Amino acid sequence: MIEVRDLTKRFARHTAVRDVSFSVGKGEIVGFLGPNGAGKTTTMRMLTGYLPPTSGSIEVGGCDVFRNSIGARRRIGYMPENVPLYDDMRVREYLKFRARLKGLSNRDARTRVNEVIETCGLETVRRKMIRVLSKGFRQRVGLADALVHSPDLLILDEPTNGLDPNQIRQIRELIRRLGEKHTILLSTHILSEVEMVCGRVIIIDGGRVRAQDTPTNLVEGMRAAGKVIAEIAADPEVVTGAISRLDHVKRVTHEGVEDGWHQFEILVDSGTDARERIQELVAQNGWSMRTLYRRVATLEDVFVELTRRD
Repeated sequence: MIEVRDLTKRFARHTAVRDVSFSVGKGEIVGFLGPNGAGKTTTMRMLTGYLPPTSGSIEVGGCDVFRNSIGARRRIGYMPENVPLYDDMRVREYLKFRARLKGLSNRDARTRVNEVIETCGLETVRRKMIRVLSKGFRQRVGLADALVHSPDLLILDEPTNGLDPNQIRQIRELIRRLGEKHTILLSTHILSEVEMVCGRVIIIDGGRVRAQDTPTNLVEGMRAAGKVIAEIAADPEVVTGAISRLDHVKRVTHEGVEDGWHQFEILVDSGTDARERIQELVAQNGWSMRTLYRRVATLEDVFVELTRRD
């Protein structure tokens, strides 16, 4: 559905995107991740035809985004991070207006507006002025707008931005349902949402793609998967030194103390488990230990590992 090859975008002396290449297959839900300033939004704007690239190419559904812009845009539904809405229009009126702008006939526009109102859960506010809507309903109107012309591809930039936990859950379930009929490229900072919704992840930083794979494969392949947490009542400097000398231990960090119990985060080589050796070390030295567990890695660990500056 999406083919991006050697995409580069320069603004004066600043290069926002450098030689980015990736593909998204039909029916996939793909998370597009990166820290602020990584080049995500610039890439999305090029995908949707809002910005021309300095070099490289983009195809959406077989259409070159810049040589056949209209053909590509017909296949794309775009929801930007800050959804631009006309506050002085009613929800149904606005969606019909947007459908007509996107080339639907008057009859088709009425049909599609009714369908997206039902799909996005807007029945109770369909006659309300947009200016009185909550943030959650405004996001739903923006999503309905992206869907109204039945696009093959949905590009969603921070669709849960500013929502409360209940609203986030509702939008997440809606995106999951939409994934049954549409290809979705989703940008968000809520990485737990990506793990629950997306089948594949692309991580961009400094304008370059740093990794792309399934969330499970990314987690399993990172050294962040090898973290052990221990709480030990003993001199923290002595404990840190002793654990640091164990095989496969890469780093020991003293995280703090509570009621005399010192917490340590122990980073070990990927694929290893130091808990048994730590337990033996504690027994040999006569220390007291109340906690020892292997920390389950998440996509957040992978993200930090790939994008941190230190």
